[in-house]
Order: sequence, then C-alpha cells, then structure tokens
Amino acid sequence: MSRSLHEASMPKKHELWMARFGCVYKDSEEKEMHFKIFQTNVEFIESFNGAGSRSYKLSVNEFADQTNEEFIASRNGYKRSSPRKSLATSSFRYQNVTTVPSSIDWRKKGAVTPVKDQGNVLVDCDTSGVDQGCEGGLMDDAFTFIENNHGLATEANYPYKGIDGTCSTKKAAAKINGYEDVPANSEKALLKAVANQPVSVAIDASGSDFQFYSSGVFTGECGTSLDHGVTAVGYGTSADGTKYWLVKNSWGTEWGVDGYIMMQRNVDASEGLCGIAMEASYPIA
Repeated sequence: MSRSLHEASMPKKHELWMARFGCVYKDSEEKEMHFKIFQTNVEFIESFNGAGSRSYKLSVNEFADQTNEEFIASRNGYKRSSPRKSLATSSFRYQNVTTVPSSIDWRKKGAVTPVKDQGNVLVDCDTSGVDQGCEGGLMDDAFTFIENNHGLATEANYPYKGIDGTCSTKKAAAKINGYEDVPANSEKALLKAVANQPVSVAIDASGSDFQFYSSGVFTGECGTSLDHGVTAVGYGTSADGTKYWLVKNSWGTEWGVDGYIMMQRNVDASEGLCGIAMEASYPIA
C-alpha cells in the first residue's frame, strides 16, 4: 500500500484505490455497497499487518472491494477430478531422482512465461472438454487438449482476451506428447519434479489471506478444497530458514510479489500447504 493511501481517510483511500485500479461503478448505490466491503477489507489488512505475527504481509490490491465469496467465484475455477485421469502414477519419471539442488528458480533458466491476469479463464479454446472454456477446469484436461490439438498457439497468433474464443488450431507453437501425475500427497515427490521442470499444481486459494497476499513466505491457514490451478516454478529457503515453494499465479503482477507467491514447504500435512501436493502434474515432450 502506498504511503498516501495508508494515511488517507477511508473514503479518500477508496477514491485513491479506484483511480489506481481504474475502477468505475455504475451508480452511487453500487459504489456505496463496494465502499463498505472495501472498508471491511482494509481494516482487516491493516490489523493483520499491524499485528506482525506472521512471516508474510497483505496489501490493498485490486480485489479490495470484493467479498471473499465474490473473489472465489470470479477467480478460482479449478475443478477436481474424481478419479484423476492420467497416465499411471507408476510412470512418474523422476521417481529415482536421489539428488536435487537446495534451491531452483526456473524463471532464471528462461522456462517461465510472463505473469498474466487470467480473468476467470483457464483455456478458452477448450470448451468441449471438462475445462469448459472460461468456466475453469483441470490442468490434466488442459494437457490432454494441447496433445489432442497437436499443440498450442502463441499469444501473438491467438491473443488472450479472457473470454471464450473461436480457436485457430493451425498455428501451434508448443507441442506435448502427454503428461504425468506426481504421486499424490508427497512433497518429496513434488520436490523431485520441480527440481527438473515447472509443475502444474492445484491449491486451495479461497482464504482472505491468499486474496490479499503481498510478500513474504505464506504460512497461513488454508484447507485442501482445491479450487485454483497455479504453477510451481521453483523452491528455496528464506533468510529465517523457512522452506518454500515458488509459485506462479495468474492474477496479474499487482498481486503478490510481481504475480508470485512463496508458500511454506515441508509442512506436517502430507497434502502440503493448501493441498499443493495433492494433484500435481507436468507435460512431457
């Protein structure tokens, strides 16, 4: 939060926030309704940061005028598979990996594309399968779509608009031969995979702390009701010794640390923090 926003009165904070994020309401009634939500959220964020009891901070970001329910409905579209459709888990190619680096960041190796703001879209081309275009979907089904489609177009050839589109399947730039699932509920298995390539993971991103996350290693309480697909692009250890996953989100660069979050790694629960180790998968070329 900027200093001017922090020191302003609440109505002024709302006006400054609206100007920063280009927010326009249809009438005064809608503005008043969202102002009340904004006030509640700002008070929550300032109280949280003021307590200083956690290793991470929150900020008044673009979601500050949304209730948690509105936020979940608009951003979290992951649909859990039951059972998972995949190549057999026994095909996990990194099973016999015995040595991994102490940290890795695939961004530094040119293996991660820039952060996008998804709107509420996973794959807008895939409207016939489980992914359901702009209604969210499954990473495994996205991989299947890419494989069956004989590739995926670049953004230059098929610009991202955040709405269901008419797909051109003749300009594929990236192709895969399938995908594999990481053995479920094992951060050790996930570590082996992420040490070798970025990995798609599903998490429970429904909490208010996640909604307003800004910086630091996220150690907040969250469940395992997976509702959001993200990408684990690395891991490491913070200055205070907390091990973390480096996760690329798709809510734009204003959220988190330029669109990324560091999530605590090696927690007591086998599912991992927010269920990060429950349904991980990666494409194979």
